[in-house]
Amino acid sequence: MAAEMNLPPAARDFLAMHGWGAASIAPITGDASFRRYFRVHDASRTAVLMDAPPPVEDPRPFIDIARWLYARGFAAPEVLAVDLDHGLVLIEDFGDDRMREAVDADPARAPALYRAAVDVLVGLHRQSPPPLTAYDRAAMDEKTQLLIDWYCPAVGLAPDMAAYRAAWGEVLDQAVPEQPVIVLRDYHAENLMLVPDGRMGLLDFQDATSGHPAYDLVSLLQDARRDVEPTIETEMLAHYRREANAGLDFDIAYHVLGAQRNTRIIGVFARLWQRDGKPRYAALCPRVWGYLERDLAHPALAPVKAWFDANIPADLRGDPLVIAGR
Repeated sequence: MAAEMNLPPAARDFLAMHGWGAASIAPITGDASFRRYFRVHDASRTAVLMDAPPPVEDPRPFIDIARWLYARGFAAPEVLAVDLDHGLVLIEDFGDDRMREAVDADPARAPALYRAAVDVLVGLHRQSPPPLTAYDRAAMDEKTQLLIDWYCPAVGLAPDMAAYRAAWGEVLDQAVPEQPVIVLRDYHAENLMLVPDGRMGLLDFQDATSGHPAYDLVSLLQDARRDVEPTIETEMLAHYRREANAGLDFDIAYHVLGAQRNTRIIGVFARLWQRDGKPRYAALCPRVWGYLERDLAHPALAPVKAWFDANIPADLRGDPLVIAGR
């Protein structure tokens, strides 16, 4: 059987040791990493087996953040069993009801579901963050370089790099938080589950850092994988500001981080196409350019907007694979 053939060699013994020896196992969709996932079914109960093979994967950050979230009442999957030597983790099964498919199937649900996702962030940001690497000024500056390194060469551009760094240097300080919070990093509709108890289930947080509270809000409302209507973005940004008692400086940080993050994503997607042979990511770039241009319209981004206007023409902002093939 294909599912059995693809199982990690130690999986059966691991499951048997923890009371799941008679379970059936079927593969489920993985992610962009080397991790693989299997649904484990035994009579009326299910769980998910994560295969994070060492040395290329280390499940400990996922385990640590999952336990931190779970202990504070957030709907992270409960960690049921761990074998670090073989990179195996058995976790609670949240099922298949993702926010993305729920909204796509019934757009009328979008306001309520996005509001629920924003409310999770409000609650998270009231917690003192665990010890984590900071997504600080230097990290933000470094990540903007990905556009120059990958996207620009892909579309035949050799832009003014010194002016690029100088433009970002004028704006990034506005996104340095006074009080850092936990930042899950990949907080968007494909990583949010509608679990049976009514909470928003959290997944894919192993890259968590500490940083500005606007970062995960940008990740949610400027989603690289699905279109978020500008009206939803505006309403949810206002909802967060009301619930978190955030001022106008939060709005500025939101758009600075949006521009920084979308610039990074465009570079990453170009790299995934060119270096890693994954052209589907290039096709996501036009959506991200749309978000980036929304952010650049904010007055706080004027120096960066001026650089983009001078260095990347409108007809070279899009799918780099298509542009390169003209």
